[in-house]
Formats: sequence, C-alpha cells, structure tokens
Amino acid sequence: MRQNLLVFTDLDGSLLDPVSYSFAAAVPALELLRAQGFALVLCSSKTRAEMMLYRQRLGNSHPFIVENGGAVYVPSGYFATPIVSDGTVPGFDRITLGTPHAEIRRQFVALRAQTGARVRGFTDMDIAEIAALTGLDTEQAALARQREFDEPFVFDGPVDAGFLQAIKNIGLNWTEGRLHHILGQHDKGRAVRLLKTLYELEHGPMTTLGLGDGANDLPMLRAVDHAVLVRRPDGLADASLPLAGLTTTHQPGPAGWNEAVLDFLCHGHD
Repeated sequence: MRQNLLVFTDLDGSLLDPVSYSFAAAVPALELLRAQGFALVLCSSKTRAEMMLYRQRLGNSHPFIVENGGAVYVPSGYFATPIVSDGTVPGFDRITLGTPHAEIRRQFVALRAQTGARVRGFTDMDIAEIAALTGLDTEQAALARQREFDEPFVFDGPVDAGFLQAIKNIGLNWTEGRLHHILGQHDKGRAVRLLKTLYELEHGPMTTLGLGDGANDLPMLRAVDHAVLVRRPDGLADASLPLAGLTTTHQPGPAGWNEAVLDFLCHGHD
C-alpha cells in the first residue's frame, strides 16, 4: 500500500455538487485513489453526523475533519501510535481543536442582543427551514443541525459588518462559504497540519494535495504542498484567495475535482 500521498478535500462545491450533493462525476478519481492506496481525508464545515453519512456513501475509512477544523476524528487503531483522545465516540479517537458549541451559541445570542443584528443561527431554525435554506433533505438537515463546534448563521437582509466585527472583538472567528459560521480559534489548516504530522510519524514524509472551492478552504489550501481551487458552477473561481501557486480547475464541482485529482495522479506526483 502506497502511503506517500495524502489528499485533503472540502465537500460541498468541491467533491460534492453544490445543488445535488452528488459525487458521481468524481468516481473515476476516487477509484484511482483507492486503487493506488492513497488516503482521502474529508475536511468540511459539515458536522460529525453528516460526515459519517458521507464516509459511508464514499466507502471512506480514513480520519476526517469536521466543522471547519473544530475536531479531528481518527478511527480507533488507525495509527500504530496511540492517539490522546478527548472524545467518547464509539470507534473513534477525537482530537478537539475548537470551542464547544454551547459556548459559541451563548456568545452568538449575546452579540445579537448587544448589536441588534438581524441574524439567525441553525439553533434558531427548525429542520424544515434548514432544509429549505441548504437544499438538503430533511434527514440530512437534521444531521446538519447537530453542531459540536460552530454555529452556521444567516442575516435577515444585508450582511451586517458590525456584527462580524463584534465576533472578532470578543476573540472568536467567522467564516463565509455558502453560509456564515461563528467559531473559535480553529480552522481547517490547523487540523490538516496535525493530521499530516500523525501520518508522517507513521509513514515518513508525505506529499499533500488539497482541494476546495472557497474562502473557508484557504487555511487548508495554505497548509498543503499542492493546492487546487475547484471552479464554481457559474464558471468562476474565487478570485479573493491570495495564494501563490494555486491551481484552478477547468470544470466546476466534482467534475473539476475529478479532473484535478486524475491530472495530479498521472502527472504531478513523483
């Protein structure tokens, strides 16, 4: 089994179609990664419950990163070196990098009251509203509501820059992808670097490839050796990402993801 390539990927808009949530167009690259024995690490804003569903659908048995780097979940016994776990999830060791959701939510509610911002988080919404907002079915919307480390939110009207600044002023962070998220001092890049270290302790030097489609993926893309920006369905790419050497796909979504991974496996990896 070849171990010298490690692939980190965002889900929505990258490996998954942003509307249908299908990864069908990426199957050729997924199969080649599996055939060549390379680990594919899912790294998303999705919850653990959502990630467990997609790991099953993808036949993925590797570690995964949830809620924009809030925690890393490693299958028990995956590494020969024991993992210092702070979680009690059956079958997994959890390494927490983020602030618990209860504290994030408490601060969110306090800031909303202080600033008068017209803003609502997932905790304020029922399952039907989350489904309508995200395009998820009700089963997946329920999984998306099971937050552990961040709170997705939307503005009722224009983005309130004062509210976003207030988040920063109390030492928390926010990200913007398809939705805004309020979170602690963690990001995808920190989780990626941690996992890379664990892999290298086990297998020696690793080459890392990362794929994402937006600003919340920038920390991940900065943390890998080879970064790929997946084009959006409108044919555009996020021009705001200040990263030298960034490769942009020709096709959008999972078709672009497939294109980039196949090209790297065939031409870009020694």
